[in-house]
Amino acid sequence: MVDFKNEERLNTLNHSCAHVMAQAVKHLYPDAKFWVGPVVTEGFYYDIDLGDVAVNDEIIDNIEKEMKKVCKEGKKIYRREISKAEALELFAGDEYKLDLIEGLEDGNISVYDQGDFTDLCRGPHVDNTKLCKNFKLIKYSGVYWKGDANNHVMQRIYGVCFPTPEELEEHLRLLQEAKDRDHRKIGKEMQLFMTDDLIGRGLPMFLPKGYTVWQELEDYIKAKERKLNYLHVMTPCVGTVNLYKTSGHWDHYKDNMFPAMEVEGESFVLRPMNCPHHMMIYANRMHSYKDLPIRIGEIAHDFRFEASGTLKGIERGRHFCQNDAHLFVTPEQIESEFAQVVDLIFDVYKDFNITDYRCVLSLRDPADKVKYHDDDEMWNKAEDALRRTLNNLGIEYTEEIGEAAFYGPKLDVNVKPAVGNEYTLSTCQLDFCLPAKFNLSYVDRDGEKKTPVVLHRAILGSLDRFMAYILEETKGNLPLWLAPVQTKILPVKNEDEELIAYANELKSILEDNDIRVELDDRAEKLGYRIREAQLQKAPYILVLGKNEVADRTVTYRLHGQQATTTVSLEDFVEKLNDEIRTKAVTTK
Repeated sequence: MVDFKNEERLNTLNHSCAHVMAQAVKHLYPDAKFWVGPVVTEGFYYDIDLGDVAVNDEIIDNIEKEMKKVCKEGKKIYRREISKAEALELFAGDEYKLDLIEGLEDGNISVYDQGDFTDLCRGPHVDNTKLCKNFKLIKYSGVYWKGDANNHVMQRIYGVCFPTPEELEEHLRLLQEAKDRDHRKIGKEMQLFMTDDLIGRGLPMFLPKGYTVWQELEDYIKAKERKLNYLHVMTPCVGTVNLYKTSGHWDHYKDNMFPAMEVEGESFVLRPMNCPHHMMIYANRMHSYKDLPIRIGEIAHDFRFEASGTLKGIERGRHFCQNDAHLFVTPEQIESEFAQVVDLIFDVYKDFNITDYRCVLSLRDPADKVKYHDDDEMWNKAEDALRRTLNNLGIEYTEEIGEAAFYGPKLDVNVKPAVGNEYTLSTCQLDFCLPAKFNLSYVDRDGEKKTPVVLHRAILGSLDRFMAYILEETKGNLPLWLAPVQTKILPVKNEDEELIAYANELKSILEDNDIRVELDDRAEKLGYRIREAQLQKAPYILVLGKNEVADRTVTYRLHGQQATTTVSLEDFVEKLNDEIRTKAVTTK
């Protein structure tokens, strides 16, 4: 029997279920051919050639029904080894299996038999098909054979299998939770952003409501930075190739850039990062040690040619806006400035109630002389400075070799989202390298020219990714100050002139208080309008009837709740202003 507490054995179960699916497909489509069916993080998949048949929900249902029959039969699963010549003969006429066999070394090849189905496979597998009964096919898509767009499209069907029905049910619940939290789904429902292949993959466009959220985030972080004496700038989205050759990014990062554009004998690229521009701003004039630290900040538009398979809404795109800044400091200021950045990160996390994160000190791999700037003394000094500061601050962290930027070590703050794998949200990188490459200097107290040190830091990371994170954490139920529509006014009857007049007066009063408000006086039933307002996740829904008009009151319900509260118009405005001013995390 299989020990299902062991992850390797669980993978065996999923791989066996892939064969059960293939057997079921073969029963329904005798001419079907199969390429590979590996175990993956989310279970298993199989790439299938169904001729002109394109998989749909009905076909998936039929395959699942047939899989249940295969499992119920409980056929034993047998392994046998055959020669390469025998394998070529066994799978003659199947170009996919022949392709795989030709790529194998000479010698015995294993195949697995289960009832009327035989498949080429290294294994291992469970004892019989009955053990695969707790399964579910979860998604499907068209894929090019071998991932080559020049090849024809196959049907890829994903599934998952667990030892018990309870484990399967819990997994499916988590999948639904992930679907409900997916920022792409929420963004569409709330009309926040859109993508279109005619614009280009990975190039999201923010709609009016989404741009409202974006601007609130921009204003929020800029206000924090201004209090810390950051100087905000605006720089172009392109730069010359020579700029990135000077910085070293061309050698280390060009594969992630959009191709160079030739204009009037000069090569330009869309910028993937902003540090070279900020280096040039610093170099624009002479500096004294008395000027430092100089903190240059920008909400900067950047472009990176991410692989199409990694693109995900506004979480990972080819265009994004970084909450970027570069701090030019003396060596003596490194630890205090780094500590201030760390304080800012955690101050922001407190405002957004971000508690599930871990700190990573990302270091170079000393043996990798290609990826990293080759200066052992510089690296040792930089890594020791960050390590010492983190220890002095009492911050728990782990160290990861080979995760540093090419020019210096960094602190990464990785968040664990409600669904999915962790990723880096905030970062602070120490850099002795770029200031030297750009010949940056300041005049020290002894009158000599010295080279400043640079801290690269991003608190929100990119505004795009941060917005995606917050949408998924809150399921789109944004705090009042950040919500694109903060209040929704719903008159009970749209034909009552006195009621509509009061609704418009209330709308004007809220607008005069800079509260984002929408009036829905359409000729639709009240229940329909309430449900739509809930879908758009307006924090406050105001339902106005004759009593509210007579008493000049407001009756509101909070998003997702049925209970209503009636207060005076003045008290309601004060309540909203106070909640927005304090940036309360949750409505009360």
